Amino acid sequence: MKQAIRTIVFLIMIPVLGFCAEEGKNEKEKEVLQALKETADYVSDVLINEDGFSRCDYNIPEGKWYDYEPPWHTGQAIYALLEAHRLTGGQKYLDKAIEAGNWWVSLEIKDHPKLNGMVRSAHGDHAGETIVFATMSDGSAGLYRLFDVTGDKRYGDVTTRAGDWMLRNMCLLDEGVCYDNVDPETGEVMTEYSPFWPDKENQTLWDVARPNNEGSLFLDMYEYTGNEEYKAAFITLCNSLVDKQGPEGLWMHFMPNDLESGSVHPRFNLWYAESLIDGYELTGDRRYLDAAAKTLEIFTRFQDSRGTIYYKNFVDGGRDRSSVCGSAVAFSGILWLRLREHGVEGFDENIELSLDWILKNRYATDHPDPNLAGAVINTRLRHKKGKLWLTQRDVGSTFGVRFLSAYYDYTFGEKSGK
Repeated sequence: MKQAIRTIVFLIMIPVLGFCAEEGKNEKEKEVLQALKETADYVSDVLINEDGFSRCDYNIPEGKWYDYEPPWHTGQAIYALLEAHRLTGGQKYLDKAIEAGNWWVSLEIKDHPKLNGMVRSAHGDHAGETIVFATMSDGSAGLYRLFDVTGDKRYGDVTTRAGDWMLRNMCLLDEGVCYDNVDPETGEVMTEYSPFWPDKENQTLWDVARPNNEGSLFLDMYEYTGNEEYKAAFITLCNSLVDKQGPEGLWMHFMPNDLESGSVHPRFNLWYAESLIDGYELTGDRRYLDAAAKTLEIFTRFQDSRGTIYYKNFVDGGRDRSSVCGSAVAFSGILWLRLREHGVEGFDENIELSLDWILKNRYATDHPDPNLAGAVINTRLRHKKGKLWLTQRDVGSTFGVRFLSAYYDYTFGEKSGK
């Protein structure tokens, strides 16, 4: 009799438990969407300035914004705003993305004997006005996605002309690398000296050139134009990344990693892993997926038990806790989700850690400083110009929106199987 009662109670509880689980899922869905909207509002309303580019770095002690590679930071802001528009339908996100895209294409150089067709992708900071390959390529994906949404060919055409200039003038595909820097005055590619190594004499090829596949620029150019030459360049760089990857899953011979100290940049290696996942999706070559998984495996060790990834990590497991890198938390999360989609297991806990961290580590929307209100925390502590700089960086929020949109897709949306 008691067994029968227990069975009846259990059967009654099944739909109740199912309802509670579904209710919990609905609450989580609402929380993710709310965080996405609040962060996208910050990108739209605070980060994109009156000229149309992202403000980049906010020095908190001064209460002042500083430019830092605006072309790639703005391109990522465009990408984030388009994701917010796709998921929420918010028109202001699209309007602001178009405003930023118009600024980006205005960078095209049209009056220089050697640089015509390139964009003025100035690095800023310690490299000054030097035109940098990755400063362009890291933002390029946002422009191609803006073309996809609007149909305005200016965004694709300007980006493709610049990428073509880079391919023809900066890439040594036989070596599997592309030069990093161009002198903006002379238009000369800097083949023997990089401003990123100001104190290093006798610089080698790998000091001035890298397997620059960040942003999967040549893949986007191929998909935009159908030009097989661009596809071949992208695959060549994917192969180079596989060949040059270290046993730990990183590219320690290339800056901004530092082989001597063992310090690891928080996003650089993720850019390369992202391009390798793109390469796998294009070709089906399993080497690319395995190499990307190797990179993302070491990032599970960089992420601590609370979900934090710091700006500077070390191959031996050490961490410099002075700067917190929300963009690395988000970028890793995006790539862990993509690997899981392709059947690579072992990252579920880290995905949830990244989500929990992004949800909890945002400035309050009613923060007294409007330059911070709603932002995902992404700090950088440095000594500069004789004073202490504690900057809040825009990329925590832009990558944060991208991660939240990807998480929503894979958990509640079009990729969840619902």
